[in-house]
Amino acid sequence: MISQVTFGQLPAVSITAPDGAQAIVALYGAHLLSWKTADGKERLFLSERSPMDGGAAIRGGVPVIFPQFSTRGDGQRHGVARLSTWRLGATGDQGNMASAEFELTQDDVPARLAEGWPHAFALRLRFTLDGDTLHMDFNVANSGAADFDFACALHTYYAVGEFNRTSLRGLAQGDIAFGPALDNIYPAPERLELHTADTRLRLEQRGFSEWVVWNPGEQGAAALGDMADHEFHDFVCVEPARVDKRPLAAGAEWAGRHSITVVT
Repeated sequence: MISQVTFGQLPAVSITAPDGAQAIVALYGAHLLSWKTADGKERLFLSERSPMDGGAAIRGGVPVIFPQFSTRGDGQRHGVARLSTWRLGATGDQGNMASAEFELTQDDVPARLAEGWPHAFALRLRFTLDGDTLHMDFNVANSGAADFDFACALHTYYAVGEFNRTSLRGLAQGDIAFGPALDNIYPAPERLELHTADTRLRLEQRGFSEWVVWNPGEQGAAALGDMADHEFHDFVCVEPARVDKRPLAAGAEWAGRHSITVVT
């Protein structure tokens, strides 16, 4: 079931599967704000201090990074997609699955940001609830007559309860036990597992080239105006990404998928 809702001051879309699993996506940024599995447990972190009025980027959930990762370029930090209002596209349900797709083109980008990204493009982001799995399918199309370079990421904030009782397994570099601040980039295996005190999550990706792992630590959180000082305990970010810009030919498309499964 798909319904229009308001989250904070933001127009949003609620996706509810037959088993009761639910996702809420703001049109601002096509930003996934909440994902609850059928047991009612929230799987994502959203800062209590995050703005929810469309005036600034949202802290938590799943920000959509495009066409620049962080400051790796001379454009808007983390790009224009998370600061633009997307349109609801196709929706559907089949069996226990429910999905909604969101769309963005260059015409949807605010004028103050469009000058820094003068390219024709079309983005599609589909969220699908399927039992204890959430799929995010991200498609980038170059709809212009010239090639452009882009980077992207699905900057996922996981609610972990106590991050110092959390570990990430499956990287070639070895397992990570969270404790101090962390901001690292790793070559991307297709599958990782995130272990918390009471949950195991399987993280899978296709089409991306890196995993970015981040937690600001105590001092970093205190320096962020849109995060409460104590909240660094509550989350870790593990995001599939293409951190460096790569060319996309005119008329070509790129596709990536990020899937999260609660392992019972």
